[in-house]
Amino acid sequence: MQQATQSELFAQLEEQLSKKGCFLVVGDQSSPNFMTIGWATAGRMWGKPVMMVAVRLSRYSHDKLNELKEFTVCIPRDGECAKELAFAGVKSGRDFDKAEELGVSYLPAEKVRVPLLDRCAAAYECRVIYETEMHEAHLDPEIVRRCYREGDYHTLYFGEILACHTF
Repeated sequence: MQQATQSELFAQLEEQLSKKGCFLVVGDQSSPNFMTIGWATAGRMWGKPVMMVAVRLSRYSHDKLNELKEFTVCIPRDGECAKELAFAGVKSGRDFDKAEELGVSYLPAEKVRVPLLDRCAAAYECRVIYETEMHEAHLDPEIVRRCYREGDYHTLYFGEILACHTF
């Protein structure tokens, strides 16, 4: 594991999110869970490097993220992890141990209690510094029609990026 600068990884994050997604990992080393995310952004806010992830209220990962207030975002290698991304995007950690099911293992993080996924090209370690739930009244009606027909809105988690790694 090598340290990487945030700017080196921002372009890689954006590219992977637009293709197939990335992995959001929540929960500590004793009970981690991961899910596929397609919506995230990274930049600077409040004078800090920040990663924002969106997690639906109904997701098991939402509950786990609220418990620990830390997360990691792991970027798969280009063209790899298609099976894992597909599985983690539709199966819940409430019902499956995704790591066991897929033969994925975890690596210890350096700055947070949430582990990293192996077989990824890069990872961010983050600590939640702000969160807010989305509300229909504040959204463009077209976005509501397209993305929230069933009313399952996201919570937006802003995590200070404490470490970045390449593998």
